[in-house]
Amino acid sequence: MVRFDSGYEATAAVAAKSEVRVLHVFSVLSVGGAETWLMALLKYFREAGGRLPAKVKCDVLLTGGAPAFFDEEAKTLGARLFYVPFSRRHPFKFMREFRRILAAGNYDVIHDHQDYMAGLHLLMGLGLLPANRIAHVHNPFYQRTNNAQDLIRRLAGTTGKRLIGQLATHVMGTSRQIVSEYGFDGFNSRGVAVGAVNCGFDVTKYQGDREAMHADLCRELGWSPESKTILFVGRLEADEVFHLGRVMTHKNPAFALEVAKECISSDSDVRLVMVGAGEAKRREFEALVNEWGLARKIQFLGLRSDVPRLMLGANILLFPSLAEGLGMVVVEAQAAGLPVLASDTTPRECIVVPGLVDFMSLAETPGHWAAKALSLLNSDPTNPDTCNATVRDSSFSIERSAAKLLSIYRPDKTT
Repeated sequence: MVRFDSGYEATAAVAAKSEVRVLHVFSVLSVGGAETWLMALLKYFREAGGRLPAKVKCDVLLTGGAPAFFDEEAKTLGARLFYVPFSRRHPFKFMREFRRILAAGNYDVIHDHQDYMAGLHLLMGLGLLPANRIAHVHNPFYQRTNNAQDLIRRLAGTTGKRLIGQLATHVMGTSRQIVSEYGFDGFNSRGVAVGAVNCGFDVTKYQGDREAMHADLCRELGWSPESKTILFVGRLEADEVFHLGRVMTHKNPAFALEVAKECISSDSDVRLVMVGAGEAKRREFEALVNEWGLARKIQFLGLRSDVPRLMLGANILLFPSLAEGLGMVVVEAQAAGLPVLASDTTPRECIVVPGLVDFMSLAETPGHWAAKALSLLNSDPTNPDTCNATVRDSSFSIERSAAKLLSIYRPDKTT
């Protein structure tokens, strides 16, 4: 029997009149861009429900089968969570429980966030699927190819992609670039709506006095107020790949450390703050930094819930990611008025505030990255209020992101 957390009961009549019921499909609710977006959506739909053309009620099916970071928050915000493991060993068990959930849920929408696997999920739900069926891709395409090394996974991906073309009503990506990378452009000819829907966030959290926040951050870390702070935000652990003559991971924290080391060797006032999960890698990096004699100048903070504050207190964001579906951290930094130095594999669709984001190739040495980072650290600050207002008026604000999503979920209920 499927395990789920108690939630609510709604009659079909009420749902048909005023409620949009959505079943989201994730692996786990870990700390990631899509999962963070879902939390922002749940909060917004709950708080703004009376102002919206239709009430949105979300449940979440978790194919990893285990609790993770955001589970309790999701339940607090009214979501019902279903833990149903999906594996090649027990596909029929998953299908049975999935169909049970669909039959009982009276859903208007299934919104699947597991790229090609969404097609297999839709196949398993045939006969019980809602009229609105969305496949949403978030992760960079290299992760799909890197994780599909064995024949069974490659066949599952190929089959899932074909099934999406037959069974989905919408294919969405966090950027238009990622939609093309996954090969979905031609699906329009099959009657599937294809396009980008940007993840949104509460832009107001990124407002504040940057000078005061910088002083506060320096006090917390025991640094001089004159410190020039580089911020890195991203998972410390991930699968390693050999790229451009280097071993790299998705968020590339090792490369960021090399860049910071070069910066500090040129300017003793430079500091680095690294935020992100991965305890084993954190210990490895701390040992390396100790060998460099830079333990006082490079600090690892682990997971933090105050990333907006850290962005307001830092001087630049370093984002040497190997690849991105969009790069939401870059957009968040712009909301805080924080200059960004990002890898040129980051989709240009992340640019909201012109001139605030610079790009460099990962083929360049850490020394070349450091020279650019130092230039940004010593440049005149931007007006954070103007930056915040620009992002607030973009498709990345939670208000506009939610409105876009609601227009897809229930177009007959929106204006």
